[in-house]
Amino acid sequence: MKLEKVTTQSAGGSRRYHDACGAAHGLDLVGERWALLVIRELMMGPRRFGDLRKDLCGLSANVLTQRLEGLEASGIVRKRKLPPPASVQVYELTDWGYEIKPVFMVLGRWAARSPQHDPTLPISAVSIMQSFETMFDPALGADADMRLGFALDEDRMVVTVSGGVIVAARGEVEDCKVVMRAPPQVVAAAVYGKVPLEALEGEGAMSIEGDRAVFARFIDFFHLPEKAAG
Repeated sequence: MKLEKVTTQSAGGSRRYHDACGAAHGLDLVGERWALLVIRELMMGPRRFGDLRKDLCGLSANVLTQRLEGLEASGIVRKRKLPPPASVQVYELTDWGYEIKPVFMVLGRWAARSPQHDPTLPISAVSIMQSFETMFDPALGADADMRLGFALDEDRMVVTVSGGVIVAARGEVEDCKVVMRAPPQVVAAAVYGKVPLEALEGEGAMSIEGDRAVFARFIDFFHLPEKAAG
């Protein structure tokens, strides 16, 4: 029996691969440009449309609307209205949508070895937090027990390290042992670029409140991998 090739469109409007491979269907679901980054920005909780657009540099309102509609139609994202006093519409991942997180971590570790990867490019607050969970070396932090706060422009994030496990989440930073106040790209420069903290503070790019030694040790838990051979 001869099978006919189907040419239906995906929820986001693009053509599907029509391949039974699970990876191919995964690309049907999230392979549109910006789709994965929209999902990334929702990994740490609900976001408003304007917040998503602000943190995804270069993404137009029209394309963001298309991606959210496509992801919602695929069952990856849903929208809801927050109760009063907020009473605003937000987008969030479904339970199934959150299951893609390990894919981000594997992809991030793999892509960091690319000779073309430029860690000095802009990075969002969610992205730098997820990079911590991706690049953390549990052997180096096996005996650590720390709670760090990150005031990244308007975003407030808390990172805990305990028993060789790291967890990053939105939260209040007031009860943390040390708090860093800086844009996400400056935190990336300190953690991954190993730029001396004194230099960043001297430039007014970062301020550190609390036990500086905690943050200094935290930085040692992260090292970019060697670049892949060409």
